[in-house]
Amino acid sequence: MSPFKLFNHFRSPRLLCLEGPSTSSRFHFFSSPYFSAGLKPTRCLSLSRLFSSSDCSTFMEVVKAVARKGSLSRQTVAVRADQKSYSYQHLISSAWNISHLLCNHDWKNVNGVRENGYLGGARIGIVAKPSAEFVAGVLGTWFSGGVAVPLAVSYPEAELLYVMNDSDVSMILSTDEHRELMQNVAAKSSAQFSLIPPVPVLPPQTTGNGPSQVNAGENLQGIDNSNKIEGEEPALILYTSGTTGKPKGVVHTHNSILAQGGRRTSLAVRTGKSVSGLLLSEVQMLANAWEYTSGDQFLHCLPLHHIHNHLFLYYIFCQYLHLLVEFMPKFSVRGIWQRWRESYPKDGKMVEDAVTVFTGVPTMYTRLIQGYEAMDPELQAASASAASQLRLMMCGSSALPLPVMEQWETITGHRLLERYGMTEFVMAISNPLQGLRKGGTVGKPFPGVQAMILAEGKDGEDTSGVGELCIKSPSLFKEYWKLPEVTKDSFIDGGFFKTGDAVRVDEDGYYVILGRNNADIMKVGGYKLSALEIEATLLEHPAISECCVLGLPDKDFGEAVCAIIVPEAKIKRMREEEVKPAISLKELCTWAKEKLAPYKLPTRLFLWDSLPRNAMGKVNKKELKKTLAADESQ
Repeated sequence: MSPFKLFNHFRSPRLLCLEGPSTSSRFHFFSSPYFSAGLKPTRCLSLSRLFSSSDCSTFMEVVKAVARKGSLSRQTVAVRADQKSYSYQHLISSAWNISHLLCNHDWKNVNGVRENGYLGGARIGIVAKPSAEFVAGVLGTWFSGGVAVPLAVSYPEAELLYVMNDSDVSMILSTDEHRELMQNVAAKSSAQFSLIPPVPVLPPQTTGNGPSQVNAGENLQGIDNSNKIEGEEPALILYTSGTTGKPKGVVHTHNSILAQGGRRTSLAVRTGKSVSGLLLSEVQMLANAWEYTSGDQFLHCLPLHHIHNHLFLYYIFCQYLHLLVEFMPKFSVRGIWQRWRESYPKDGKMVEDAVTVFTGVPTMYTRLIQGYEAMDPELQAASASAASQLRLMMCGSSALPLPVMEQWETITGHRLLERYGMTEFVMAISNPLQGLRKGGTVGKPFPGVQAMILAEGKDGEDTSGVGELCIKSPSLFKEYWKLPEVTKDSFIDGGFFKTGDAVRVDEDGYYVILGRNNADIMKVGGYKLSALEIEATLLEHPAISECCVLGLPDKDFGEAVCAIIVPEAKIKRMREEEVKPAISLKELCTWAKEKLAPYKLPTRLFLWDSLPRNAMGKVNKKELKKTLAADESQ
């Protein structure tokens, strides 16, 4: 019997061929029976903004097309940040200036591969808040033949040095606000330092269709250096969050970026040593699945060193969509609610620059709910009304607790669209835009993505239906940086990547993520338990605001179920007045025994003021277990 179950969701897609009035080129869009209910493919298009697919065989050629195919795309607003607007033309011109700076810098060859005007794969660290300068820095690095290594502005110095030394960063590009920190870090490594020049701002009266002040044709002639770049050369190294171990550098090539952000082309999919072509583009796939249009505006407040957020860079330059991204420098509960109210005022009219799409992580939605509850009734009504008018709200990065989903739907009318992705392949599984969005699940694989459940045991028996999720996708990464054995061990026959996540499939074919095998799956007295399942149940208790469940060593049962609770603020204050804890272990178990099997009930309880989370809202359970186990052994 095969040791895995294969869920092959690669269907023969319905091919929609559209011909624009001014071109004979055909633009191919793919849809899936699962995602296309109610979908009008033409809604995703603005034909005057399309470029011939024959002009765009690489991501760099997409950028060239944006720069050279007429004034419309070049002068259209691509990015907004700090209440300022930046055009495609300004971004690309600034990127070329950065490329010129890099290629003409006086430095020694790295591994003997750097030529005059071409970096030959040198790693360039980029440190900037979400901004036009960050986008220009990444593009300028690519124009020069370099590999972009985004560095988190929230990293302490030790983590910055780890990433820089591991990836052999040759130069740091940074904005002025991070100059002092990054100059000190560069001095402690072998890297050099340079400032990213400010990107020119569109005049306030410019709407995106007026005259531009920059002559892109004169400034972009050097982009032809990108002709030296091969599709399988590294373009981007993104480091994993390190929640289950030391951060690893995930290498994406120009081809995998094209799969995430480009066009209809033949994309390489890893199948051992061979490759097979798939006529599929990931952004195009997401555009169909989530009905993106050129009229959509994203409000972006997630850290830019995370893979999902680089998808926005690809969206910006996708020749099909030309979406607009509005960067918020950092997550702000007050700022987000205010921006939604500005987008949809009380008169019911939608302003010209209204936000239409928002995506966040579960912790963000928890904070937004808390912010909403602190508002007066009038402000609550205005905020809920505004939020309800966004077209789409999504959630990812970690499991969305059902109570949070339900409370958000009560406030805004939005049932959050939960989906699943990883640094190694971006997006793979999603609940549908049209159709049933099931709480506690991440939906079904996208068209073109194959999902496999790898069962435990040598005999391959899978009586529980639980196993490790494996993914095969056009956008799979190339390798872990300088970790060939880890890379090899991460793949199985057929080119499937082992995600490390335990999953099962429910009766409707929706995938349920049970957690990380090495952090969320507990072995208690012979039972395998999902910490995420227990967390979701405990969060239903009115006294619990946040919780983290993990297994601690136990001499009798192997592991003991431990719950770390952040109490709800009002209940905590009330109980303190009575000189009582917000909740006791006995009270918690008495309540939970009606919802959980006896062996799933917590046997240890900690009450904390907050949970230690990283920039993406994840708790590093592996380190937390070590800390708690060490404390208990003392």
